[in-house]
Amino acid sequence: MPQAPSPQADASAPALAQAMILAAGRGQRMRPLTDHTPKPLLMVRGQPLLVWHLAALASAGIDCALINTGWLGEQIPARLGNRFVPADAGPLGASQPAPTAVQLRYSREDLDFGGGIETAGGIVRALPQLQEVFWLIAGDVYAPQFRFDPQARARFAASDALAHLWLVPNPPHHRRGDFLLEHGLARPLPEPEPEPASASASDAQHYTYSTIALLKQALFAPPWCELPRGNPEGQAAALGPLLQCAARAGRVSASLYQGDWTDVGTPQRLAALNQPPA
Repeated sequence: MPQAPSPQADASAPALAQAMILAAGRGQRMRPLTDHTPKPLLMVRGQPLLVWHLAALASAGIDCALINTGWLGEQIPARLGNRFVPADAGPLGASQPAPTAVQLRYSREDLDFGGGIETAGGIVRALPQLQEVFWLIAGDVYAPQFRFDPQARARFAASDALAHLWLVPNPPHHRRGDFLLEHGLARPLPEPEPEPASASASDAQHYTYSTIALLKQALFAPPWCELPRGNPEGQAAALGPLLQCAARAGRVSASLYQGDWTDVGTPQRLAALNQPPA
């Protein structure tokens, strides 16, 4: 039977969230660490991964964020509650303005459907709670220097792009990357798989999607996506094919991000992040 979206706990929260943090995945590669803790609550340098993102959102003046939950989803609202108040400027430094308190809303895929419904399925589920233009952040990446720049959002909102992706240099575990970056646009990689282009051979190079993006709700409507708004049946759908389709049409812009960034996808990467400085 179709499920209605979970009720929101704080009626005083802003009507629509400006950002969505993805926190519903199982974290299979992180087992056994994720057998009893959802991956976004794993500790990195003294605080949960999710808190790094929330502190950065607060420092950017974003006052309402939505978190989707799946595996062990009850732990996230139990840990964070309905309002995140940073103790200080967090990872962005004391020179920044006082951070904003962030109202937290939840899309409880664990309660509504028994678990996560993949990235695009979860986003479409949450669309009624999101602004027309919204930030998307994976809850399992560490990017402490990333700025949620309101000017970048304004430029994107005024463009005809459906998505703006922040790309990063390819990490050792993903050497081929996800997209070409060419003249400010993300382009699909050519097939069959070539060797990555060198700077001398082409002005387009392979990069990895950082899982930080700005998106428009129009990406999740026909012809790009056929799921009904709100995804009442909880259909699972991946985000990658939508981005690739829009990129082929020239509707995905991109920037290269060269700050610290880690896909915290394995216990080894988590341990490396938590090693004390030499």
